[in-house]
Amino acid sequence: SVASASDSPIASTGYIDTRKGDTTPIFQRKQVDFRPQKKIAQVVIQNSYLVLLYDNWNAVLRIDLKTGRQDEVAIGKRPDEVIHKIFLDPTGRHVLVAMESQENYYLAKDSQKGRLLQKGKSVSSVLIESVAWNQFRVDEQSTGEILIGTSKGIIIETVIEPQEAKFLSQGEVEKYWKPLYTLDESEAITGLKFELFPYNATDENKYFVMATTRSRLYQFIGFSTSPEPVLQGVFLPYETEPAGFLELPCDPSFSPTGDLVFYYPKGQRTPSKFTWSAGPGVYHGDLDFRQSTVSTGCSLLQYSSRLGGGETSTSLPRVMDNAAVGAVLTDFHLLVAYRDRVEAICTLNEMAVYSENIHPRRHGLLKGFTVDASLNDIFLYSDSFVFRYKVNKETRDVWKIYLDKRDFEKARQFAKGNEAHLDLVLTAEAEDLFRAKKYDRSAKLFAKTQKSFEEATLKFIDLSTQEALKSYLFAKMESLKTQDKTQLTMITTWLMEIYLNQLGTLKEEGEPKKSNFDMIQDEFRGFLESERSRVILEENKHVAYELLSSHGAEDDLVFFARLMKDYERVISHFVEQAEYSEALDILTRQGDASLFYKFSPFLIQHEAEKTVSAWIKQKGALEPCKLIPALVQYGQKGPVDLQRDQGIRYLNYCVENLATQDEAIHNYLLSLYAHIEDEGPVLNFIKRASEGERKPAFDLKYALRLCAENNHSTACVHLYSAMELYEEAVQLALKIGDVGLARINASKPEENVGQDEEGPLKKKLWLMIARHVIETSEKEDVSAARQVLTECSQLKIEDVLPFFPNFVTIDDFKDVICSSLQGYNEDIETLKTEMQAATESGEQIRKDIQETRKKSRNIGAQQKCELCSFPLVTREFYVFPCNHVFHVDCLAAEVSHHLTEKKRKKLEELGFGVRAEAPSSYHPSLKADLDELIASECLYCGEMMILLVQ
Repeated sequence: SVASASDSPIASTGYIDTRKGDTTPIFQRKQVDFRPQKKIAQVVIQNSYLVLLYDNWNAVLRIDLKTGRQDEVAIGKRPDEVIHKIFLDPTGRHVLVAMESQENYYLAKDSQKGRLLQKGKSVSSVLIESVAWNQFRVDEQSTGEILIGTSKGIIIETVIEPQEAKFLSQGEVEKYWKPLYTLDESEAITGLKFELFPYNATDENKYFVMATTRSRLYQFIGFSTSPEPVLQGVFLPYETEPAGFLELPCDPSFSPTGDLVFYYPKGQRTPSKFTWSAGPGVYHGDLDFRQSTVSTGCSLLQYSSRLGGGETSTSLPRVMDNAAVGAVLTDFHLLVAYRDRVEAICTLNEMAVYSENIHPRRHGLLKGFTVDASLNDIFLYSDSFVFRYKVNKETRDVWKIYLDKRDFEKARQFAKGNEAHLDLVLTAEAEDLFRAKKYDRSAKLFAKTQKSFEEATLKFIDLSTQEALKSYLFAKMESLKTQDKTQLTMITTWLMEIYLNQLGTLKEEGEPKKSNFDMIQDEFRGFLESERSRVILEENKHVAYELLSSHGAEDDLVFFARLMKDYERVISHFVEQAEYSEALDILTRQGDASLFYKFSPFLIQHEAEKTVSAWIKQKGALEPCKLIPALVQYGQKGPVDLQRDQGIRYLNYCVENLATQDEAIHNYLLSLYAHIEDEGPVLNFIKRASEGERKPAFDLKYALRLCAENNHSTACVHLYSAMELYEEAVQLALKIGDVGLARINASKPEENVGQDEEGPLKKKLWLMIARHVIETSEKEDVSAARQVLTECSQLKIEDVLPFFPNFVTIDDFKDVICSSLQGYNEDIETLKTEMQAATESGEQIRKDIQETRKKSRNIGAQQKCELCSFPLVTREFYVFPCNHVFHVDCLAAEVSHHLTEKKRKKLEELGFGVRAEAPSSYHPSLKADLDELIASECLYCGEMMILLVQ
């Protein structure tokens, strides 16, 4: 029968179903496929190699369990000798055979003959009862140092080296045979083991020896010696002071085996447990080589009474009605074999978890256990059969045992992998901690269980402090998955509410709690900053804002808004609190341009210079035209001079550094300049905008109106000039008395631009200047008039004379008039020279024409047309100076392809063309037209051929 986890009185507090469990028995017995020929006395198995001894027999049977190969080897010199016991090393290579005659033999794995241990016989005849094999130095050639326990309580060290050379030379297989120690009372040593301490600097070559009889247990600890015997140093200290022992006397009518068994965990070479089949029961414990005594946690398990039907009951008293025939250990259980049954006892709580009756009539009487240490396989043998025990998940209920012991750490360790069991353990531990008023740890554990959220939180709500509730909510939040958004949202807002309540309470308590307030506030802000909280709060900002606002936590609200990158709310808060510098700092750091457009009208009224500096820092990220409303609004309310300075500063930055061509920007900047009383800034701006061929980006008409309204006449002159209204520009320049500016504008028109009945515009403008200069200068000073005449070549003295008063004498103009007359004379002479040259050129042309008419060309009778190759004189033809000759009709037809449409039609009208036949005769006046169309140049040498090549 197997105890199940469902028998536990502890119920799950969650929704995990724990009713399903593993019902497979922990221990399952299976018969080995082997039928002995006689009654079995002893079986030993190591490394899948079985050695069997029959009852009252002088031979051993060897079976390789891997291959099934078996053989029988006779031991001893006489057929009537009987084997007492057999011993097999952990590798399965070496067998020691103890005879009832006190002779002892060694049998190698591949040998068919046992070798007598001669040194042992020569020293003294001994009956071997136990052997402690060397776990570290054994190989095929040697057993290494081993200890032998005799029937007289003597511990002997020997080394067996079954080398062929030794057999031949000396006939001895023992390297040496040295008695080391004799136990008190000279009682038979039924169990003997030795182990090398795990290596460290202080325990190098340190050994532990355990020896047992049927009623006593001995322990020896010491260091090895060199040379041999190696373990003599372990026993030397006990020669003067005998070793202590544990005595468990038994009823003389009982005969316990006294076997000593070490348990080696899988994959380890150091034992962790031991068991000793003593008189009153099985004595077992742990082996801890870190402790001075090595054996720890020992207890005695009394032999149980025989129970009918194979059932076990842990409530019945354990009485000694018969001793066990063998006992072996697993990780958590002790298997005990009696003559007719097997029991499994959990070593953690000494409760029976398994019991099975072995019917003697069917299977024979049980003889004992043997363990294959290499595989940790357990074998049970009776006098008729050998069985193998399979261990199935023996840790399945270990968690529950540790839970009953309140050893929660180990219970968690063994409940891993089973969510139902782990939940039970965590819930029980959480409840235990809660009862112990360790609320914080209890809360964190409850969060890991499946206990309902409502039930768990109700435990902590009524406590005087909310720290445990916070711990639970934090831990629960971490345990939830990302998709559990509803629960995450609820927990997050609840934690916010708890923190805000705590902060509110501390705030009311005042200065003495200031340090606590800062600590809780830092903790709260750390919670808001955590990744999981931030994700949830980003989806529920409105809830968080409402909570923060309802508690009046303005600082935390601003912190949260910054965390959410809700800069609009942060800036609004600072603006409402008149903390404009902080608002500008946030505005400058964030990257949303729309917030600049929204808050700039408020900020520039209070921090104009800083606001404009913030705009400039954004460089091209802002659209300047969208900031004009802020500048305009501020200009209506703020200090006029300062506003202008900052507005001009930013707009000038846009024009000069950002090279913006937006008309609104330029217009507004011009308007700011125009409203300054000093005309210099607006004039300079207009000049810069009109430099070179560049067209001003502002509206010229709008600029003209602004400058006119603000009496900036010089600027108006420049604007008129930019609009090419030179007459108005000159008039206004003369009106304000700036003759130099008037002269500049009068020089701008081209020579013949603006021709009307009064003459060219340029002359007209200079006449205006001359008249102004004459009328405004002193009556007797005509130098100004002469200067005007010098600057404008189109003006003559006669043009300006009407502007002088009648009383001016001619002497005042003597030089000017002489200069003018001299100029006229020069012009006349130039015209005479040009006329003479023209006359001479005409005469030369007439001579060339006459010469050309007299020119002739001789044509041979065989001369042919260049195009048709027919005789040239057969019809009318052309002869060119280059000596190329063509028929008129051939030339007309060829040239017509390269004429314009108009000329081609005209050629067809003359009767020539591609599709026309040449006329037999035509009027002489038409001949000139034909010559012009087709004979102006040679077809092959003229421009037409060049064009064709191109």
